[in-house]
Amino acid sequence: MDFHNILIKWYLQNKRDLPWRKTVNPYQIWLSEIMLQQTRVAQGMPYFFSFTKEFPTVKDLADAPEEKVLKLWQGLGYYSRARNLHKTAQYISNDLNGVFPDSYKELLKLKGVGEYTAAAIASFSYNESVPVVDGNVFRVLSRYFDIESDIALPATKKEFTALAQELMPKDNPAIFNQAIMEFGALQCVPKSPNCSNCDFNDSCLALQKGKVNQLPVKSKKVKVTNRYFNYLILEDVEGNTLIQKRSEKGIWHNLYEFPLLETQSIVDFDVVSKKAKEEIFPSYTIIGIEDCAESTVVHKLSHQHLHIQFWKIKVKEKIENGVDSEKLKTFPFPIVIYNFIEKQEINC
Repeated sequence: MDFHNILIKWYLQNKRDLPWRKTVNPYQIWLSEIMLQQTRVAQGMPYFFSFTKEFPTVKDLADAPEEKVLKLWQGLGYYSRARNLHKTAQYISNDLNGVFPDSYKELLKLKGVGEYTAAAIASFSYNESVPVVDGNVFRVLSRYFDIESDIALPATKKEFTALAQELMPKDNPAIFNQAIMEFGALQCVPKSPNCSNCDFNDSCLALQKGKVNQLPVKSKKVKVTNRYFNYLILEDVEGNTLIQKRSEKGIWHNLYEFPLLETQSIVDFDVVSKKAKEEIFPSYTIIGIEDCAESTVVHKLSHQHLHIQFWKIKVKEKIENGVDSEKLKTFPFPIVIYNFIEKQEINC
């Protein structure tokens, strides 16, 4: 079929120069695929270089403390990816003697590795004939073949996987997978694709039928929850502050934060002052509370919008286990808190 020939020709002429395309090392390919989940290439690239420099082998990553891994991941978001990455590195290093599984079926058994990532590693590292199906592939195939199946449904994933398998040249699955993903990322983009300058504009059914902006079909809507965080930044006479580790499951697990007062809505000075004095810090003598109003942000996650306020609270006593400003920067924080610290708005 002409589809894969045209696609691969386009790819060879237009592909981006990306470091993980210059290797068949499964460690580096796995690293890049985990990083690029929910992350744009431009954002993920510096992290890939940082990780491969700091942890050149899977054993180096396995032997690193989790806090170091989280610190290096800081700002990339979806921190469960980093925790799973670290645990999987330990499993490969300790249980598999540092040798990556060499098949799609075995790769699927790794923690944090789903069908897409397993297919990517299997085809790019071992040239196994297994198709990758991500958002880009859904978009390209649904438009080219005018497929209106709802991509939010599991059955549709099977439908597109079977179609991609049929289109894939069995002698070079790796380049086909790279090509179709790249085509979706650069040419057949979600909004306002340049169809007039597309190698498939004479055969794309969605273009012929005027349905490009209607495909792919996705019915499921993400329900967004609003949460209200008030971070209380204690400061004693020596300029030290207090932080805590998020041990509960959920967002930012094992990252650090300032003492947190979560409320049902945005609250004012009186509410924070009363809670701080009577419930959160009853053992300290509070001599001043200040709202760092210019630091108020709405931090948007995939399923949650966090309305965050920072409050500076001066106390008379010396803080037990207090952290100074220099040491503070060495801990892994959610990026919204890290940015606050970096801007020195702790001294607002």
